[in-house]
Amino acid sequence: MSQQAEHRVGTVIGGKWRVDSLLGAGSMAAVYAVTHRNGARSALKILHPTLCADPAVCERFLGEGYLTNSVKHPGIVRVLDDGVTDDGCVFLVMDLLEGMTLEALRQERGGQMDLREVLDIADKLMDVLHAVHEAGIIHRDLKPQNVFICDDGAVKLLDFGVARVLDQGGESKLSMFGLVLGTPSFMSPEQALGARDKVDHRTDIWSLGATLFTALTGQTVHLG
Repeated sequence: MSQQAEHRVGTVIGGKWRVDSLLGAGSMAAVYAVTHRNGARSALKILHPTLCADPAVCERFLGEGYLTNSVKHPGIVRVLDDGVTDDGCVFLVMDLLEGMTLEALRQERGGQMDLREVLDIADKLMDVLHAVHEAGIIHRDLKPQNVFICDDGAVKLLDFGVARVLDQGGESKLSMFGLVLGTPSFMSPEQALGARDKVDHRTDIWSLGATLFTALTGQTVHLG
């Protein structure tokens, strides 16, 4: 998938964003470091061409921008704009982060992290998660790859692609993608069983515990 995504490097998106490098590619989208014609740097998250043929998927992808911006917390990556590439792929313009994911940091530390360092990250991450839940959102894919540690020590929670939005009564209103509902090794039991009516904010708390367990031990709570 990353080889396919590399072809955009060096091109100009929307007549104003020069693609500098590929930061990463997943099953749904690729993320690039880009420079605006005015010199500003950002990140562009572009939905894969194979998914762009489905208008409903495009709508949900763009909806991720509105969803994340509804959480007023510095631990959430801002979505600044959206648009469509010349070849018909929808994209989001986001803050460009400098640092690495918690998983990359763990690997850099030799596979296991110091307790004090993990506790500091946990404290910041719990604060972000509280704001997410206060906004009526369940992330549903909290894992080391979706926790970003910035060079200045800030902690960001990434990727709301499978997030679930609840109304005031606690009922599900929207699953932003619904194509992949979490990552097996970090899923709570109710999520792994597909018991969607039992998935709530406690599901994220379970995944948070599993994430911290991996950071400390280098192992997963259970195999995917």
